[in-house]
Amino acid sequence: MEPSGPLPGQPGRSSVRRIDQRLNELLNALYPDERTRPGYAAISREIRQTTGGRISGTYLWELATGKKHNVTLEQLDVLATFFGVPLEYFLNDAVAERVSSQLAMASALRDTRVRNLALRAEGLSPASLDALLTMVDEVRKLQNLPRINDAADDPAADGGPARVGEP
Repeated sequence: MEPSGPLPGQPGRSSVRRIDQRLNELLNALYPDERTRPGYAAISREIRQTTGGRISGTYLWELATGKKHNVTLEQLDVLATFFGVPLEYFLNDAVAERVSSQLAMASALRDTRVRNLALRAEGLSPASLDALLTMVDEVRKLQNLPRINDAADDPAADGGPARVGEP
């Protein structure tokens, strides 16, 4: 299932060759603490129990480490079903970007302090919220952290989808 040539904007690297990055992003989102992350054999069993699809632990490891690229659409569909992302996440850069942004939001919301900050901001006036956002942006600059796109840049930001990656 190797596409013939690179995708636009990604010279020399097909989407199939980026499956390792995308798979690892999903694994990191589902199992954020590497110390408690199950091994690939256990994840394989969980995939089988959840989806009925079969992907061996060894093959899952080979995909995640970039050692294998010959993945089938059926296997990608099983992975997409297991992780709750659209199949296109593995094949389409725009979809992968959108899902990655949603995964980053979900990861941020796991942090109790981030949730508390958001909950405490509830009910503040728009001007107060803008002032807080400006302060957070300035602190991010001081800590040399990348700029975060405003929710206004994300069409799904207000009342977004329940399932990651859905429009």
